[in-house]
Order: sequence, then structure tokens, then C-alpha cells
Amino acid sequence: MSPRLLPDTLTRLAPAAALALLLAACASPPPRPSGLAELMERPAERALVEGLRAYDEGQYPQAEAALLRALSGGLSSPRDRASAHKLLAFIACTSERVATCEEAFRAARAADPGFALDRSEAGHPLWGPVYRRVLGKP
Repeated sequence: MSPRLLPDTLTRLAPAAALALLLAACASPPPRPSGLAELMERPAERALVEGLRAYDEGQYPQAEAALLRALSGGLSSPRDRASAHKLLAFIACTSERVATCEEAFRAARAADPGFALDRSEAGHPLWGPVYRRVLGKP
């Protein structure tokens, strides 16, 4: 390209480059909450924390209700959605609702394809066999 054509080419390309930068900036997702206090302002995340607390305290009906609220409220993190489904699976299995337990484990995998129970969870006598069946393992 001759030296005389270079400024002319840059002048023609500058508006297109500016437009591309502007469109890229508009397409960026909104910033994610940066701290726990900000997350707790979100109803779904707050319900998840309530569900975790109730589960840890053995209050399973309250935990189930809070976890369902968290999921219906639109948890933003796939990992959080999988955790909520996992606890719902545990609650369902201990309540002898095997089909609901299976469904919750499937939903956990759908929410987060990397979802897996740890060794002690997978070996649990109530939900371990259901989990392995969902994975297609004997």
C-alpha cells in the first residue's frame, strides 16, 4: 500500500472501528455482584443460604421450601443451582421419594455438567444407589 493511501484507508476504517468498540461495550453482560453482602440482596441467593442453614440444622421441610424458592427465584450460578438440587435429592431420598430424588440428581447434572458427589456422599446408603443409577453406574 502506498504511503498516500494509508491515511485515506485509516479515515474510512475509523468510524467502523469506533462502532465495533461501541457495540462490544453494549454487548457486555452487567457486572456480577462482587461480595457476599451484594449477593444476599438477591432473593434467590438469600433463599439458598436459608435452605443450607435449615438443612444443616436438620429442618428438612423448611430447607426444602427455601431451596425450591431459591431455584424458582433464578439462582445465577450453575454451581449454586446444582447444590440446591443436590440437597433436594438428599431430602427426597431420606423421605423415600425415590423418583423425586432421581429427578433432583438429574437436575443437578443439567445445571452443572461437572456436578458430582464426593466419595462419602456417593457412598451413602440411601441416596448413593440412586445417584449411581442416575449416572448409569452399577
